[in-house]
Formats: sequence, C-alpha cells, structure tokens
Amino acid sequence: MPDPFGGHREGALESPRPIVPTPATMAGELRGRRVLVGLPGHGWRGDLRADEKVIQGSRTYVPVMPEAEWYRAEAEKTEVFAALVPVERVWVEELGFAGTSIPGAKVNQLVSLDEPPRRPPVAAIDADSLTGRRVTQVLEDGEERRDLRAVTETHVSDDGTVTVRVAQELDWYRWGWSGKIPRTLEVPAHLVWVE
Repeated sequence: MPDPFGGHREGALESPRPIVPTPATMAGELRGRRVLVGLPGHGWRGDLRADEKVIQGSRTYVPVMPEAEWYRAEAEKTEVFAALVPVERVWVEELGFAGTSIPGAKVNQLVSLDEPPRRPPVAAIDADSLTGRRVTQVLEDGEERRDLRAVTETHVSDDGTVTVRVAQELDWYRWGWSGKIPRTLEVPAHLVWVE
C-alpha cells in the first residue's frame, strides 16, 4: 500500500519562508504588494494590496484596497477605490528565512500589539482548515509557488495520496466576481503550507 503522504511526512522538505511584516516606511516600491493596516495596540487587517505612496501636503499615504479589488482591477484594466492610509499605519508582507517545520507545533503564541504578528507557515496536514486560505506549494527542489488559494480540504486522491486542490489567486478571486469556476491543480498535501 502506498504511503498516503508521499513518503515525506517526517519533514524531508523545509517549510517555505514565513511572512514577516515590515513597516511601509522601510519598504521600497509598494505597487501590488500585500500589506497589513492597523494601529499598534488596536489590531490589524490583512488581505489587502497597496499602490505606490502618495504625498498630500506634508503627509505620506498608501493607497490600499482589498485584494479581490486589486486582482479585478488588474485583470479587467479598470480603476477601483483605494483608501488612503497614513504610511505609518501600513506594514508590507515580506518573506523571512526558510526553516523546518515542527509537526503539530502551536502557532497561536502570545504576541506584542506593537506590530502585526509574524506568521510561520503551517503544514496543510497540520492546519485546522484549508479552503479559501492562502497557501504555498513547495516543490521537490525547494522552489516556492505562491499566490495560491486552497479550494478544498485535504482528501485522498484516486491513487491513495493525501492531496489538496489549489487555484491561482487571480482565478480564486475571479470566481467570486464572475462565477467562473477556477482551474485547479491537485497537489500532494505534504507539499502544501498555509501562509
């Protein structure tokens, strides 16, 4: 009987790089970058994309829009509303350094409210849920495929392998605004990580 995890369950592959928030004041170009907005001590909002900084008077702002609107604007070459958020309230999602995962490790640790929390990747087979979540596929050579969304939970494929179906993020969002079902790819679960 084949190993349903593809023979790689015990950490043969390194986890993908984690998401590390960086103040937008320290970031370069912002157009199309994933960002978090908020106020230290109050909370954070994600699933947003930024455009380039703008200066009005003596203040610098970042145009920020929901990620779904950014994808729609890019795909349909249309303009969408973007809120102007003071640059000091915007954090850019950067990629940190790769490391190995610890199966079953607790992810929700206590954090400081002074900045958005860092998000270590979680193996798909250890995640509570997958559908709709941002995921990264780690290829056998260690390359990372990002900008993916899980469209299913883990399941057993016809050949007995534990898999997850994923879609390109543009196709995921297009599904929402047009109803067009995305093309998906079935990926062995041991190669999928929740961002």
